[in-house]
Amino acid sequence: MKKTLEEFKEFAVKGNAIDLAIGVVIGVAFGKVISSLVSDILTPPLSIIIGKVDFSNLKIILQEATETTDAVAINYGNLITVLFEFLIIAFVIFLVVKQINRIKKKEEKKTPGTAEDILLLKEIRDILKRS
Repeated sequence: MKKTLEEFKEFAVKGNAIDLAIGVVIGVAFGKVISSLVSDILTPPLSIIIGKVDFSNLKIILQEATETTDAVAINYGNLITVLFEFLIIAFVIFLVVKQINRIKKKEEKKTPGTAEDILLLKEIRDILKRS
C-alpha cells in the first residue's frame, strides 16, 4: 500500500499530470465562454433571421400529447446550438495548432546542422585538407 501511495504521489507531482489538470480546467472554462458566445451573441441574430427566438424550442412533433401520455418529439434546437459551439471550438483549436506548427517550423529553420550547412562544412573541410 505504501509503495502504491508513493507511486501515486510521484505521478501526481510530475509535470504531465499537473499540465493535464490545468488543461482540463482551462478547457472547461473555455467551453463555458463558447457556450455563452453561442447562446448570448450568435443565436439571437440567427433566430431573428429564421423567425424563431429560442432554438431550444425547435422540434418536430411526432405524436401530440394526450391526457395520459407526453408528446413525442425530435428536439433539434439544442443540437443546432451544440453544433455552433463545436464548430467554434474546432476552429479555435485549428488556429492554435496552426500557430504551434508555424512556430515549430521557425524553430526547425533556426536549428543548426541542416543539410546545406553540412555540405558547406564538408566543402570547407576539403578545401582546408588541400591547402
